[in-house]
Amino acid sequence: MNPARQALLRKLPGVDHLLNLAAADTAFADIPKTVLTSAVRRVLSRYRNAILADDPAMTDAEIADAALLAEIAQTTRATMALNLTRTINATGVVVHTNLGRSLLAQPAVDHILSIAGRYSNLEYNIAAGKRGSRYSLVEDLICEISGAEAAMVVNNNAAAVLLSLDTIARNREVIVSRGELVEIGGSFRIPDVMAKSGAILKEVGTTNRTHPADYQRAITPETGLLLKVHASNFGMVGFTASVSLADLVALGEKYGLPVMEDLGSGTFVDFSRYGLTKEPTVQESVAAGVDIVTFSGDKLLGGPQAGIIVGTKPIIDKIKQNPLTRALRIDKMTLAGLESTLRLYRDEKTAVAAIPTLRMLTCPMPDIAARAEALKSMIDAMADSRVSAALRDLPSRAGGGALPLLELPSRGVGITISNMNAAMIENRMRRQSPPIIGRIIDDLYLMDMRTVQTDELPEILFAIQTLLKGDQHAQP
Repeated sequence: MNPARQALLRKLPGVDHLLNLAAADTAFADIPKTVLTSAVRRVLSRYRNAILADDPAMTDAEIADAALLAEIAQTTRATMALNLTRTINATGVVVHTNLGRSLLAQPAVDHILSIAGRYSNLEYNIAAGKRGSRYSLVEDLICEISGAEAAMVVNNNAAAVLLSLDTIARNREVIVSRGELVEIGGSFRIPDVMAKSGAILKEVGTTNRTHPADYQRAITPETGLLLKVHASNFGMVGFTASVSLADLVALGEKYGLPVMEDLGSGTFVDFSRYGLTKEPTVQESVAAGVDIVTFSGDKLLGGPQAGIIVGTKPIIDKIKQNPLTRALRIDKMTLAGLESTLRLYRDEKTAVAAIPTLRMLTCPMPDIAARAEALKSMIDAMADSRVSAALRDLPSRAGGGALPLLELPSRGVGITISNMNAAMIENRMRRQSPPIIGRIIDDLYLMDMRTVQTDELPEILFAIQTLLKGDQHAQP
């Protein structure tokens, strides 16, 4: 090592010296001692490694007390910041799994806030004055909307499938079409969930074509369940055939076998009435006579993450008694959000207007275009020659493994900034507070207005203004 580098290493102050300086600095007044000490050590380690690597940026000025304290302050701020943070979804993907999936309706948010900070009747029957069941808080509502005899809720749909299979078909054969052995997000596969439940998978048909006779030939004394899985996260076209739920129910009745349907992204709304792709509704499945239906409480339903199980009372009662139920149960905040969301479905018009997922999916193009034009006008009004905005037509998607073939026409705002390419803009916008998550199409950074809320437009404008104040030549 050259003598200049050795001199710099010797000049690096010790941990105690920097802690004493920080103790006298009001910028660190609210920082816990453990966080501050860790930040000091991390900063000194970074600087020491940079000097040893012969980084030319390491000079006497860089290792001065003031420079080190500034770096320590930045490190402590990053450490103290919440990891789970709000974002602005400008991707156009409505149910964006990576960005928290469905937004809750305001009544659900309000109810969660009222329950979270106070005691509640989570498992207390107020009328009887004794212990109650948390499932009863939403069961009647679910049955009212779906038409089912009974219902219960667990923490997600994968859990609902696992619990149902474990209860109904442990150590028994479950017959399912080969074309319905789907893989959902996070590499969770129906065969894997089935194996974990103790059920024995029995595939029938081919990838693209399955007929009622395929099920019928596969039924043996070891058969415990006929299963239909809705392919909500992919589409198959061309030379295809599948067994209808009605045919499967008829087959189950003939052989005395229960029938279960995993709807995945379940919905209470017939989207075809709004010009969108037809999705089977929970009500239709229940009316077809299926014994058990499982579906998500978030995604297309627009509530909190949950797995909902509806069906015949004898089977639901057995599921409730399964020891796994306790491991998979939902908490009071989820129940509060779900109950408030379900109440909105008593009137479909109210639900579509109040539940953000439904509102964004069915949003008329003129409304989206108006938001795009409003944001472009706000950017233009900045009168900054470094930035320009342009309107672009682009497709949005439902997301969350729902309506996979549907492209929703939308309009976005693309921005260009001098001395910055699209990747740099995307990186800088993602690092704003709140982070703005857009997308790049044809080397243009775009923000899709289908998933941007009107009250978020000023925040996007502020983010662009903040970005322009930074170093335009810095690399992402």
